[in-house]
Amino acid sequence: MANLKDIRNRIQSVKSTRQITSAMKMVSAAKLRKAQDAIIQMRPYANKLHEILTNLSASLDKDSESPFTQKREVSRALLVVITSNRGLCGAFNSNVVKKTLQVIEEEYKTFLQDGTLDIMTIGKKGADLLKSKGISSTDSHHGLFDSLTFDNVLGVVSGIMDKFTAGKYDIIEIFYNQFKNAASQELTREVFLPLIRKEKFEDRFETSLDYILEPSREEIINELIPKSLKMQFYKALLDSNASEHGARMTAMHKATDNATELLRALQLNYNKARQSAITNEILEIVSGAEALKG
Repeated sequence: MANLKDIRNRIQSVKSTRQITSAMKMVSAAKLRKAQDAIIQMRPYANKLHEILTNLSASLDKDSESPFTQKREVSRALLVVITSNRGLCGAFNSNVVKKTLQVIEEEYKTFLQDGTLDIMTIGKKGADLLKSKGISSTDSHHGLFDSLTFDNVLGVVSGIMDKFTAGKYDIIEIFYNQFKNAASQELTREVFLPLIRKEKFEDRFETSLDYILEPSREEIINELIPKSLKMQFYKALLDSNASEHGARMTAMHKATDNATELLRALQLNYNKARQSAITNEILEIVSGAEALKG
């Protein structure tokens, strides 16, 4: 059994760690509330806009087709990996990177070997984990989470969209954690571009919504599609931001509970060691007294 000094030192160390994890849990809870409000307010608008866009795309013909809906033979791809800048949030970052590596191995392995696969990382942890696996990011925007606003995101997403329309990329995919609640995140893979057009309605029980387009179909398409794409990209970042704080709050809550359990065990060991030391001292005193009598 360890001596009393070693146990006391470890108890003090665990207490200090518990204070840190408890403080981090409270900080994450406060940040989560703000991030959760942002994504909850954004999601209905973004989803409705996307719904209108997909219904509208079903009526597009070749003449009015948007450059964002054009499907080309994939010869060059971009994968956008959204993680966090900091750790201590469980498997939040590793799950995104693991999914990205799986997709690269199964679908983009030849692209990676030929140098026709680019990786954009948003979040330092994702870039570091990918680098440890031998995959370097060709572009990074880690500062977005320092001030996550639509205006700050606009420059990044506009650059991605311009590269797609210019033909530099034939497909762009996003990997991120979608926020469900404080304790649950859904690992998500989305095709950002080309925009997936809704097929013509074939089911006789399913009817397409009839939109009155004003001022014209072309102007609506030119305005609505880019706006919807920018909102979807911004929503993905808000989802990831809320998921990060939820994952960190949950991880720190579990760490605090584990530290409390460890303290109980250490305190029990300390009491046992102290009792054993006292018993030994009493035995030595009694033995000495008996020896003096003899």
